[in-house]
Amino acid sequence: MKYDVIIVGSGPAGLTAALYGARYNMKVLVIGKVPGGTIGEASKVCNFPTYENVTGMELVKKMVDQIKNMGVEIKMEEVTGIDKGKGFSVVTNKAKYSCKKIILTTGTQRRKLNLPNEDKLIGYGVSYCATCDARLYKDKVVAVVGGSDAALTAALLLSEFAKKVSIVYRKDKFFRGEQAWVSEVKKKKNITSIFNSRVVKLLGEGKLSGVELNNGKTLKLDGLFVEIGSVPLDELAKSLKLKFQGIFIAVDKKQKTNVEGIYAAGDITNNPLKQMVTACAEGAVAANSAYRELNS
Repeated sequence: MKYDVIIVGSGPAGLTAALYGARYNMKVLVIGKVPGGTIGEASKVCNFPTYENVTGMELVKKMVDQIKNMGVEIKMEEVTGIDKGKGFSVVTNKAKYSCKKIILTTGTQRRKLNLPNEDKLIGYGVSYCATCDARLYKDKVVAVVGGSDAALTAALLLSEFAKKVSIVYRKDKFFRGEQAWVSEVKKKKNITSIFNSRVVKLLGEGKLSGVELNNGKTLKLDGLFVEIGSVPLDELAKSLKLKFQGIFIAVDKKQKTNVEGIYAAGDITNNPLKQMVTACAEGAVAANSAYRELNS
């Protein structure tokens, strides 16, 4: 079967592109490894219109159900390559699909500390998802590395379970996070902020027992949550020879890339504001642009 549009990535940008594509009566396929992408890991989403407070997973489920009810196909597969000919052939780890247009919404992946033993301790005290693992640290001592909204909200979630939470941040104050989150962190009696500090060593064999900071101090910990940002998942974009602006795909106001027939939306693009609401907007624009081009 040939699709009008294949959307690579199943986060908010991809799901919104699918919604608009379906409303334009296009044959749409969404391919992604995890429904919702990284937003599904969010413990609280408080800045998306219509919801004062909703978990990322709840929001994702509503989006997925909506597009499925509109007849959009979603396949949980990994795209291994895209070939360009008269149209496009999208190759996954399970099958091959053809389409007329591509919308890339591959998003980002969590940045690591790149310390010795880090990979071996993942799941044994080192985590990149407070939403997934917070409950495992009830009455334990944990730390969060980072100073963004993600780090602050992770600390707040952990404070509901752990007896003590430390935030280790390399700057002298929280300047990247929203002031609302900063205020909430300051109110929590079991959260301590450690500024001008970096984790330089992970302690423990087989299981995390603590960390060493760049000032020589040691923190005894049961768990360490890494929230130091993300990097774009750009392998497909590079293989297609898309133009980049810095580390992000360069797109115009119609979400078009430099390669005919390929659009990009969401955190993978050079949009300066990486938020769910902007990702959704870009997905809608990309679907509209694909529709107009197919019908011009």
